[in-house]
Amino acid sequence: MQFKDLGLDNRLLKTLNHYDFRKPTDIQKQAVPVVIAGKDLLASSKTGSGKTLAFVLPMLHKALKSKAFSAKDPRAVILAPTRELAKQVYGELRSMLAGLSYEATLILGGENFNDQVKALRRYPKFIVATPGRLADHLEHRSLFLDGLDTLILDEADRMLDLGFAPELRRIHKAAKHRRRQTLMFSATLDHAEVNDIASEMLNAPKRIAIGVSNEEHKDINQRFYLCDHLDHKEAILERVLEEAEYRQLIIFTATRDDTERLCAKLNEKKLKAVALSGNLNQTQRNTIMSQFERAVFKILVTTDVASRGLDIANVTHVINFDMPKHTEEYVHRVGRTGRAGNKGDAISLVGPKDWASFKRIETYLQQDLTFSVLEGLKGKFKGIKPRKPDLRGKKADATKVKGRKKPVQKKKPVKRDKSFHQNVAVGDAVFVPKKKVAPKVDDE
Repeated sequence: MQFKDLGLDNRLLKTLNHYDFRKPTDIQKQAVPVVIAGKDLLASSKTGSGKTLAFVLPMLHKALKSKAFSAKDPRAVILAPTRELAKQVYGELRSMLAGLSYEATLILGGENFNDQVKALRRYPKFIVATPGRLADHLEHRSLFLDGLDTLILDEADRMLDLGFAPELRRIHKAAKHRRRQTLMFSATLDHAEVNDIASEMLNAPKRIAIGVSNEEHKDINQRFYLCDHLDHKEAILERVLEEAEYRQLIIFTATRDDTERLCAKLNEKKLKAVALSGNLNQTQRNTIMSQFERAVFKILVTTDVASRGLDIANVTHVINFDMPKHTEEYVHRVGRTGRAGNKGDAISLVGPKDWASFKRIETYLQQDLTFSVLEGLKGKFKGIKPRKPDLRGKKADATKVKGRKKPVQKKKPVKRDKSFHQNVAVGDAVFVPKKKVAPKVDDE
């Protein structure tokens, strides 16, 4: 199947040909006809599967083929959980808008609010936004969604995990009319909150699942190394960087302090590294991401802030210096490499503090993960064995356990007579009044 078989407008096909996009991916094959038919959609697909074009193409086709509900309101709003992902979606949208007389704008938290108000007063037909900032504009009445054609939620599970449910409901309420089409994409359809909010916002949606999130990624070679402690991790990291033939590489850490510390160590070795974390302002983050995309820096050290929405073809290696707390984040981290048919390497360093996360990931992936060893860097840590269950039962004789004293049995409380005395309830203490003895009278 080719894109021309999906029934898309010829203007879109010309743009696709310009970018040498010939064959749709699996998610695009199934999602585009559903959206063109006007149905609501609840879909999941693994990272790097071409999900963005799966909703951008039919959204633009609808705008080209149908009349808008309102001259001033946007025709479509695309919501993304993070600023990085929103920027990536906006970039792909701008590429597809080439040659079309439509304007799009990007609305992100952390950027100048008044500049965004000015952009919205130009009445853009397409808006890509983070939920919090878009809800702020609705509250300040700088944006109205009464005539919205299409509402798209990208990575809905992540938005809900970040606590954006109230903002999503507020946006839904502002654009609640029977002719609105809603598309929701999630890493998994087994997310309880996703299904709850989908029942509120979607009308009889078509469900599509392309490649479950825990499915093995054929284009990514995964390796795991056991580490004794922090110094051992750093030694393995140094060896990997010496031996790996990488073009660009991302290192994921657990904390902001670790990103800065590791970045400083790598720069001491002249490895051209840059650190990205959530404590930077938007301008700093934009600058760092732009420099990494242009290969000014070959290594990006970051927290999970960049685990979603980063689409750079030259990223050949991903290293988990610390294992992620949430199993889904592992999939998104390693998914930064091996994209669009390219091969990639994902390397994870597992220490004692990472063991619980590693076992959860192993269960989630439904794979028996094995450990590799680097010559001269084999550690002593072999993993943490699960505790053996106590099979003795509750009635085990404590006297048979070595070194344990027999428990002292508590005396049972004495039962007290709580009967009635002369038809009066007196409780535990029965008070019997003594009869007064008449005084003796002296006859004399």
